Amino acid sequence: MAKKLVRKMLRQMESGQPVRLTISMMTWKKLTRLAYFAEQFGYEYANVYTSSDYKTVLTIVPDPRPQARERAAQNRVRYPDATDGVSLPPVEPDALKLLKTRMLFDLNHALTEKQRAAIWVTVFSVLAAAIAFRFHADTAVVVTTLIVWATLMALLPVLLHFSRRQIAENIAQLEAAGFIRVTDELGRPQYVRPDRRLPGHGNPFAREA
Repeated sequence: MAKKLVRKMLRQMESGQPVRLTISMMTWKKLTRLAYFAEQFGYEYANVYTSSDYKTVLTIVPDPRPQARERAAQNRVRYPDATDGVSLPPVEPDALKLLKTRMLFDLNHALTEKQRAAIWVTVFSVLAAAIAFRFHADTAVVVTTLIVWATLMALLPVLLHFSRRQIAENIAQLEAAGFIRVTDELGRPQYVRPDRRLPGHGNPFAREA
């Protein structure tokens, strides 16, 4: 994970205010580790979504729970040079797995199924057009491109089914871990810890419209 991004996050956390990080090249390893290290120093994962320019936006907020405050204080003593982006606490695989599950759920619910389908259709169409352009769109290439496009379109129901199944698995995992389902200010479902405040009551998980 880029040390620069970790340094940026930890320094912004010194303000004690909610922090939003825009990530151009998103990987699950990068996202989950950022949220994990934030939680080691007094913050908590709040939300993740894709911006209008297709960048990933990660939101973290201060965690007021006593155990979170205590953990942060201990880690500041143990890792005084954490802001260098290298001297960080060891990673717990189970914590990373749970963070990834929450993020998958949030990203899957940032768009409706129709919107996800529209994105896939756009991607398939752009890919087909790029192939045709690359090979100067002669007759054989056009025919081959149409076949490839039709094959990809036939896979769309499979992709949507996989997405629905993944959402169901995420829900089961989050509920088994004790998270509760709430609705954010835009009407989307989200899973939070039972001791977090609900939307409409100073909700720290609120996303900017």
